[in-house]
Amino acid sequence: MNRIKIAACSAIWMLCLNAQVAFSQSSSRFSFEKYIDKGDTLRYRQLYPDADTFRKYPLVIFLHGSGERGNDNEAQLKWGVMNFATDENMMRHPAFVIAPQCPQNMSWSNFSRTDMKLQPTPTKPMELLIGLIRQLIKTQPIDSTRIYITGLSMGGYGTCDAIERYPHLFAAAVPVCGAGDTSKAASIARLPIWIFHGAEDPAVNPVYSLYMFQALTRAGAHPGFTQYPESGHFSWLGAYSDPVMMEWLFRQHR
Repeated sequence: MNRIKIAACSAIWMLCLNAQVAFSQSSSRFSFEKYIDKGDTLRYRQLYPDADTFRKYPLVIFLHGSGERGNDNEAQLKWGVMNFATDENMMRHPAFVIAPQCPQNMSWSNFSRTDMKLQPTPTKPMELLIGLIRQLIKTQPIDSTRIYITGLSMGGYGTCDAIERYPHLFAAAVPVCGAGDTSKAASIARLPIWIFHGAEDPAVNPVYSLYMFQALTRAGAHPGFTQYPESGHFSWLGAYSDPVMMEWLFRQHR
């Protein structure tokens, strides 16, 4: 019996070790970068494709959740974005991937807390992010018709904020356990969107995603909508490991 327990513990330890090694290998592929505009700084990590100078590549924007805010330019790699840096995904879908880090006490989105209406001005992190995207389009071999944005939790809100403010900039969006202004649905009805949420999410009410799905459908859109019936807030574990979602995302063009 003790041998069985020891063997089981050893197997679990090896799985954890392998996962940590895989994370370290993937995270090392993201270079440390920062974007400065008028004295304001947005720190970000950037994944480069195995670039051919004669090709242009899609750009993926990944927005982290509230727990990864700070200035270490590291925490934003904790959830989700590593799925874009696996060997398989980099071979199948070579792309530039940007993972910016939102400073403490700030947010990606600017929605009214009472009615979820989009406010007139973007937050400073969002303003810097859009400036960074426009700079990268000019300086990197990026296909401007294939700019994708996704994010989880606070980043899911940020994804909706970005596409509602700049609907013509993006080719597709994947908000995960987020929310947006449903009154803006008509302005993004032509944008391919796939919404993910957990039915038992205690942090962000899944009804926000349902309302957005319904508003988009009424506006004539054909959004994807996946609600995991037994998932809580960690619905991104399913969303970013879904190969069908990845294939769908990289097929989209503006």
